[in-house]
Amino acid sequence: MTPLVLVHGFMGGSAQWAPQRCALSDTRNLITIDLPGFGQNADLPSIDSISGFADWVLDQLSYLEIERFHLLGHSMGGMIVQEMVHRAPHRVDHVILYATGAVGNLPGRFETIEESKRRAQTEGFEETARRIAATWFLKEHCAAAYPDCAEIAAQSAPDAILKGLDAMRHWRADDRLSAIKAKTMVIWGDQDRTYSWAQTEQLWRSIPQAELAVVPGCAHAVHLEKPNIFNALLSDFLSRTEKASVLETLMDHHRDIS
Repeated sequence: MTPLVLVHGFMGGSAQWAPQRCALSDTRNLITIDLPGFGQNADLPSIDSISGFADWVLDQLSYLEIERFHLLGHSMGGMIVQEMVHRAPHRVDHVILYATGAVGNLPGRFETIEESKRRAQTEGFEETARRIAATWFLKEHCAAAYPDCAEIAAQSAPDAILKGLDAMRHWRADDRLSAIKAKTMVIWGDQDRTYSWAQTEQLWRSIPQAELAVVPGCAHAVHLEKPNIFNALLSDFLSRTEKASVLETLMDHHRDIS
């Protein structure tokens, strides 16, 4: 079965995918990535561009001899995933773009990227990491998953925080969405404070084979706030699209020999 690669977002880490590992690992091979400067790779040199992150993930997958895969990207990870699809479309089967967009300066975000940079430098990087992590949840600091998520965010290297913010601010790919040919699911929590509905709608309407799932009563971390719904969405999408792809291949083969 085709593995599913999960790419975390800004100040995230592979440990955030624990609910998905528990629910899905018995039926699907999950590959969780820690980006340089974040999570378990906080000691690696930071990367300052979305394209640089995309190249790094593709190289890691090649090192692991994983040549074809499904891709899921959360937040900044969704930007990285889009870049990976543009760079290596032949390696990507299906795509899940989750709580993300195609415009990296994040119009409508709870605060501007420049404000986040300023506060990180004046209030402290760990404090900023924990403060921003709270915005990912509808109940903020009171959310059950917040403490673990904040601990992961606080692992982020200061340089990675600044470079990650700049990487997002200088990236956009809204003019390339129509070139994404892979079957795609767009997932969004209806109370997301980081990515507005406009960004989500743009992905859904611009990617040719995109379908949309809006989860009510969630902010930016649907996979932690309502993991059962999130996991069901992933399982349903991948099982349906994999079966459809097999059928399309058989039909193409039949036409070739007819």
